[in-house]
Amino acid sequence: MISGRGSNMQALVSAIADRGLDAQVVAVVSDKSQAPGLLWARSQGLETRVLESAGYVTREEYDQALATLIESFDPDYVLLAGFMRILSDGFVQQFAGRLVNIHPSLLPAFPGLRTHEQAIACGVQWHGCTVHFVTPVLDGGPIIAQAVVPVLADDTSNSLAQRVLVAEHRLYADVLGWLTAGRVHLSPEGRVTVEADTLRAYVLPAGHAQSIQ
Repeated sequence: MISGRGSNMQALVSAIADRGLDAQVVAVVSDKSQAPGLLWARSQGLETRVLESAGYVTREEYDQALATLIESFDPDYVLLAGFMRILSDGFVQQFAGRLVNIHPSLLPAFPGLRTHEQAIACGVQWHGCTVHFVTPVLDGGPIIAQAVVPVLADDTSNSLAQRVLVAEHRLYADVLGWLTAGRVHLSPEGRVTVEADTLRAYVLPAGHAQSIQ
């Protein structure tokens, strides 16, 4: 699910092909008809759908229609990749355990928007991104994995965002691989476990990414 250029969506689609993952993107859904990521998805032969919010009286009404659209594709997982709407509790509960998001901070630090500006303003030395299951609590769902990047003395929000984006693409693709292999487990209590041989610690220096087994 995307609202803009969908760079994380593109990274996921590429990872399926490049890594031979046992996964298929059944549809790319957007709330914006002009989302640039739709053009890329269509160029890859992917099904695309647009459901804009105009004409829906309430958020819940829109989300009901969105859920019906998504369920028509019978997905095992719904991956948020820059979908810039806060989803209603009913939508989240309908896809509980199947709804996954990537957020550009090391949650629980800096939920919401403008995460890179917040990181620089707070003077943290480390920043990054988090892949997590979605719950009704905004950016508060069980964490699946995180990637860490340094905050440099001369960083701007743009330079830091670009470094984090490299981490996002790598991390989300890895988590997709773990999900398709059945290595991610969500307990009824809301705790995530990942089979030990898949775990990695990420430290991404400026300019490039690397992972440490």
